[in-house]
Amino acid sequence: MLLVGQPSKRYRGDRWGAVWWYGFLVRQMEAAGPTFIKGKLHSLLHTKRVVERVFERPFEEVFEEFDEMPIGSGAIAQVYRATLRKDLIPPSYHHPRRTRKPIAGTVGPVILQDPPPAAPTASVAIKVLHPRVSKIISRDLSIMRFFATCISVLPGMQWLSLPEEVDVFGHMMHQQLDLRNEADNLLTFEHNFAPRKVPITFPRPLKLWSSADMLIEEFENALPLEQFLRNGGGPYDYQVATLGLNAFLNMLLLDNFVHSDLHPGNIMIKFSKPPTTRILLQNLWNHFFHRPPPDGSPDDFCSPIVPADYSQSDAIVSKLKSLSNSPELWHQELDSLHDSGYIPEIVFIDAGLVTTLNVTNRQNFLDLFRAVAEFDGYRTGQLMIERSRTPELAIDTETFALKMQHLILSVKRRTFSLGQIKIADLLTEVLKNVRQHHVKMEGDFINTVISILLLEGIGRQLDPNMDLFASALPILRQLGGQMATREGMGGISAKDLPGSDLGALLKVWVWMEARSFISSALVNVDELVQRDWLSPNI
Repeated sequence: MLLVGQPSKRYRGDRWGAVWWYGFLVRQMEAAGPTFIKGKLHSLLHTKRVVERVFERPFEEVFEEFDEMPIGSGAIAQVYRATLRKDLIPPSYHHPRRTRKPIAGTVGPVILQDPPPAAPTASVAIKVLHPRVSKIISRDLSIMRFFATCISVLPGMQWLSLPEEVDVFGHMMHQQLDLRNEADNLLTFEHNFAPRKVPITFPRPLKLWSSADMLIEEFENALPLEQFLRNGGGPYDYQVATLGLNAFLNMLLLDNFVHSDLHPGNIMIKFSKPPTTRILLQNLWNHFFHRPPPDGSPDDFCSPIVPADYSQSDAIVSKLKSLSNSPELWHQELDSLHDSGYIPEIVFIDAGLVTTLNVTNRQNFLDLFRAVAEFDGYRTGQLMIERSRTPELAIDTETFALKMQHLILSVKRRTFSLGQIKIADLLTEVLKNVRQHHVKMEGDFINTVISILLLEGIGRQLDPNMDLFASALPILRQLGGQMATREGMGGISAKDLPGSDLGALLKVWVWMEARSFISSALVNVDELVQRDWLSPNI
């Protein structure tokens, strides 16, 4: 059809057959299922049926308020905003997010005086699966699997192992069909970040009322990061970039539990004001001179927690939304917020997809890490082939190993200017070599690479001088401390780094420490504090 007809000005140089084909293709894509394209809105009636089945009461007796217009709709589900009746909310839902007792070994940039995120309110987001979505996805995957099998028969296409990729993709899709998985993921993220003194938040789920086809979670009234990328963050560019990168590095290096859908639409920003010095001193006085509680609860004798001021958060978000199409007024408002002492808080939403490396893949990652740490690019290339899914299908393996050696040596030569090296460029070069030489990498590895590509791209758009290596330094210190401690105790869990990798980590650590001081002739105090260089947490 692309060749039918003559090029015409009416069709801007295209043939009428080509235009017909484009329209036909679009119509077929729109008719496809959620595996191929974002789903259409489902009816309010379906949502009400799901809610009534879960709560076992009439819809009108569940919510004080319910906005019938969805605030979002995706491939799997759509989301509404509502206010839940207070008698349906368990008391534990309102517990503080941050632990009171300081926990040794927390990692985070020293950007603010530890204002914990606000406790959840009765305002909730309700995510409801589309009707028959499971059957439709199974149908879509059958179509994908059929064509993947046909393509694999062609010469030279076997190394792609497309049927296996369909299975991996299908597992990811089916994982999202049980919304209780997302609830568990959100609780895990909250637990992991509880001891860290950083303004990072995840919506708290209400597991009591969540089911396979409905998730009720805290509603986060915040601005999508894409608005900051479009208009600029002004005085908050550096803080937002640093906070987001630090959160990702903690997920990747310390937690082995990474949010796998970190695009700008799933990263939100809201604002709070840290407590003033007067309030902090008053709280300390009350902490040291108050009377013990009757029940002798130990929590009240731990470090005092002064909540940040969120009273104007909704108003700030609403005003910034109204200014999103006026960049000049947008920047004026951000400057005013900054001068008034407000700080940004990052909210990560839509945590249905996470990446956790199993014992084998984590060991492969650590072996690769050791080879990179020792600047042994040739060995790095060999390991990538040996640990690939189909090492027998890799082509010209010697050239691939030499290419990796060249890439690693180019990094080594720029030891003291790593801030100018874009990790995205390095990883893109690695993926290009992997593709050219048919080196089949594990899906978990590729998911992690894609997350790094996204995060660094976002971070450098906010702060062109962002240095991923320097941001990783405090976390590497903590990681080294954990490894040394556990090695001395005679063993660690499979989830953590094995002690045999301590030497490789120390090489990276010393290397980065040296270049951190040598490469900077003048460094201000804020930078020293933020990078944890004045008092390393070892």
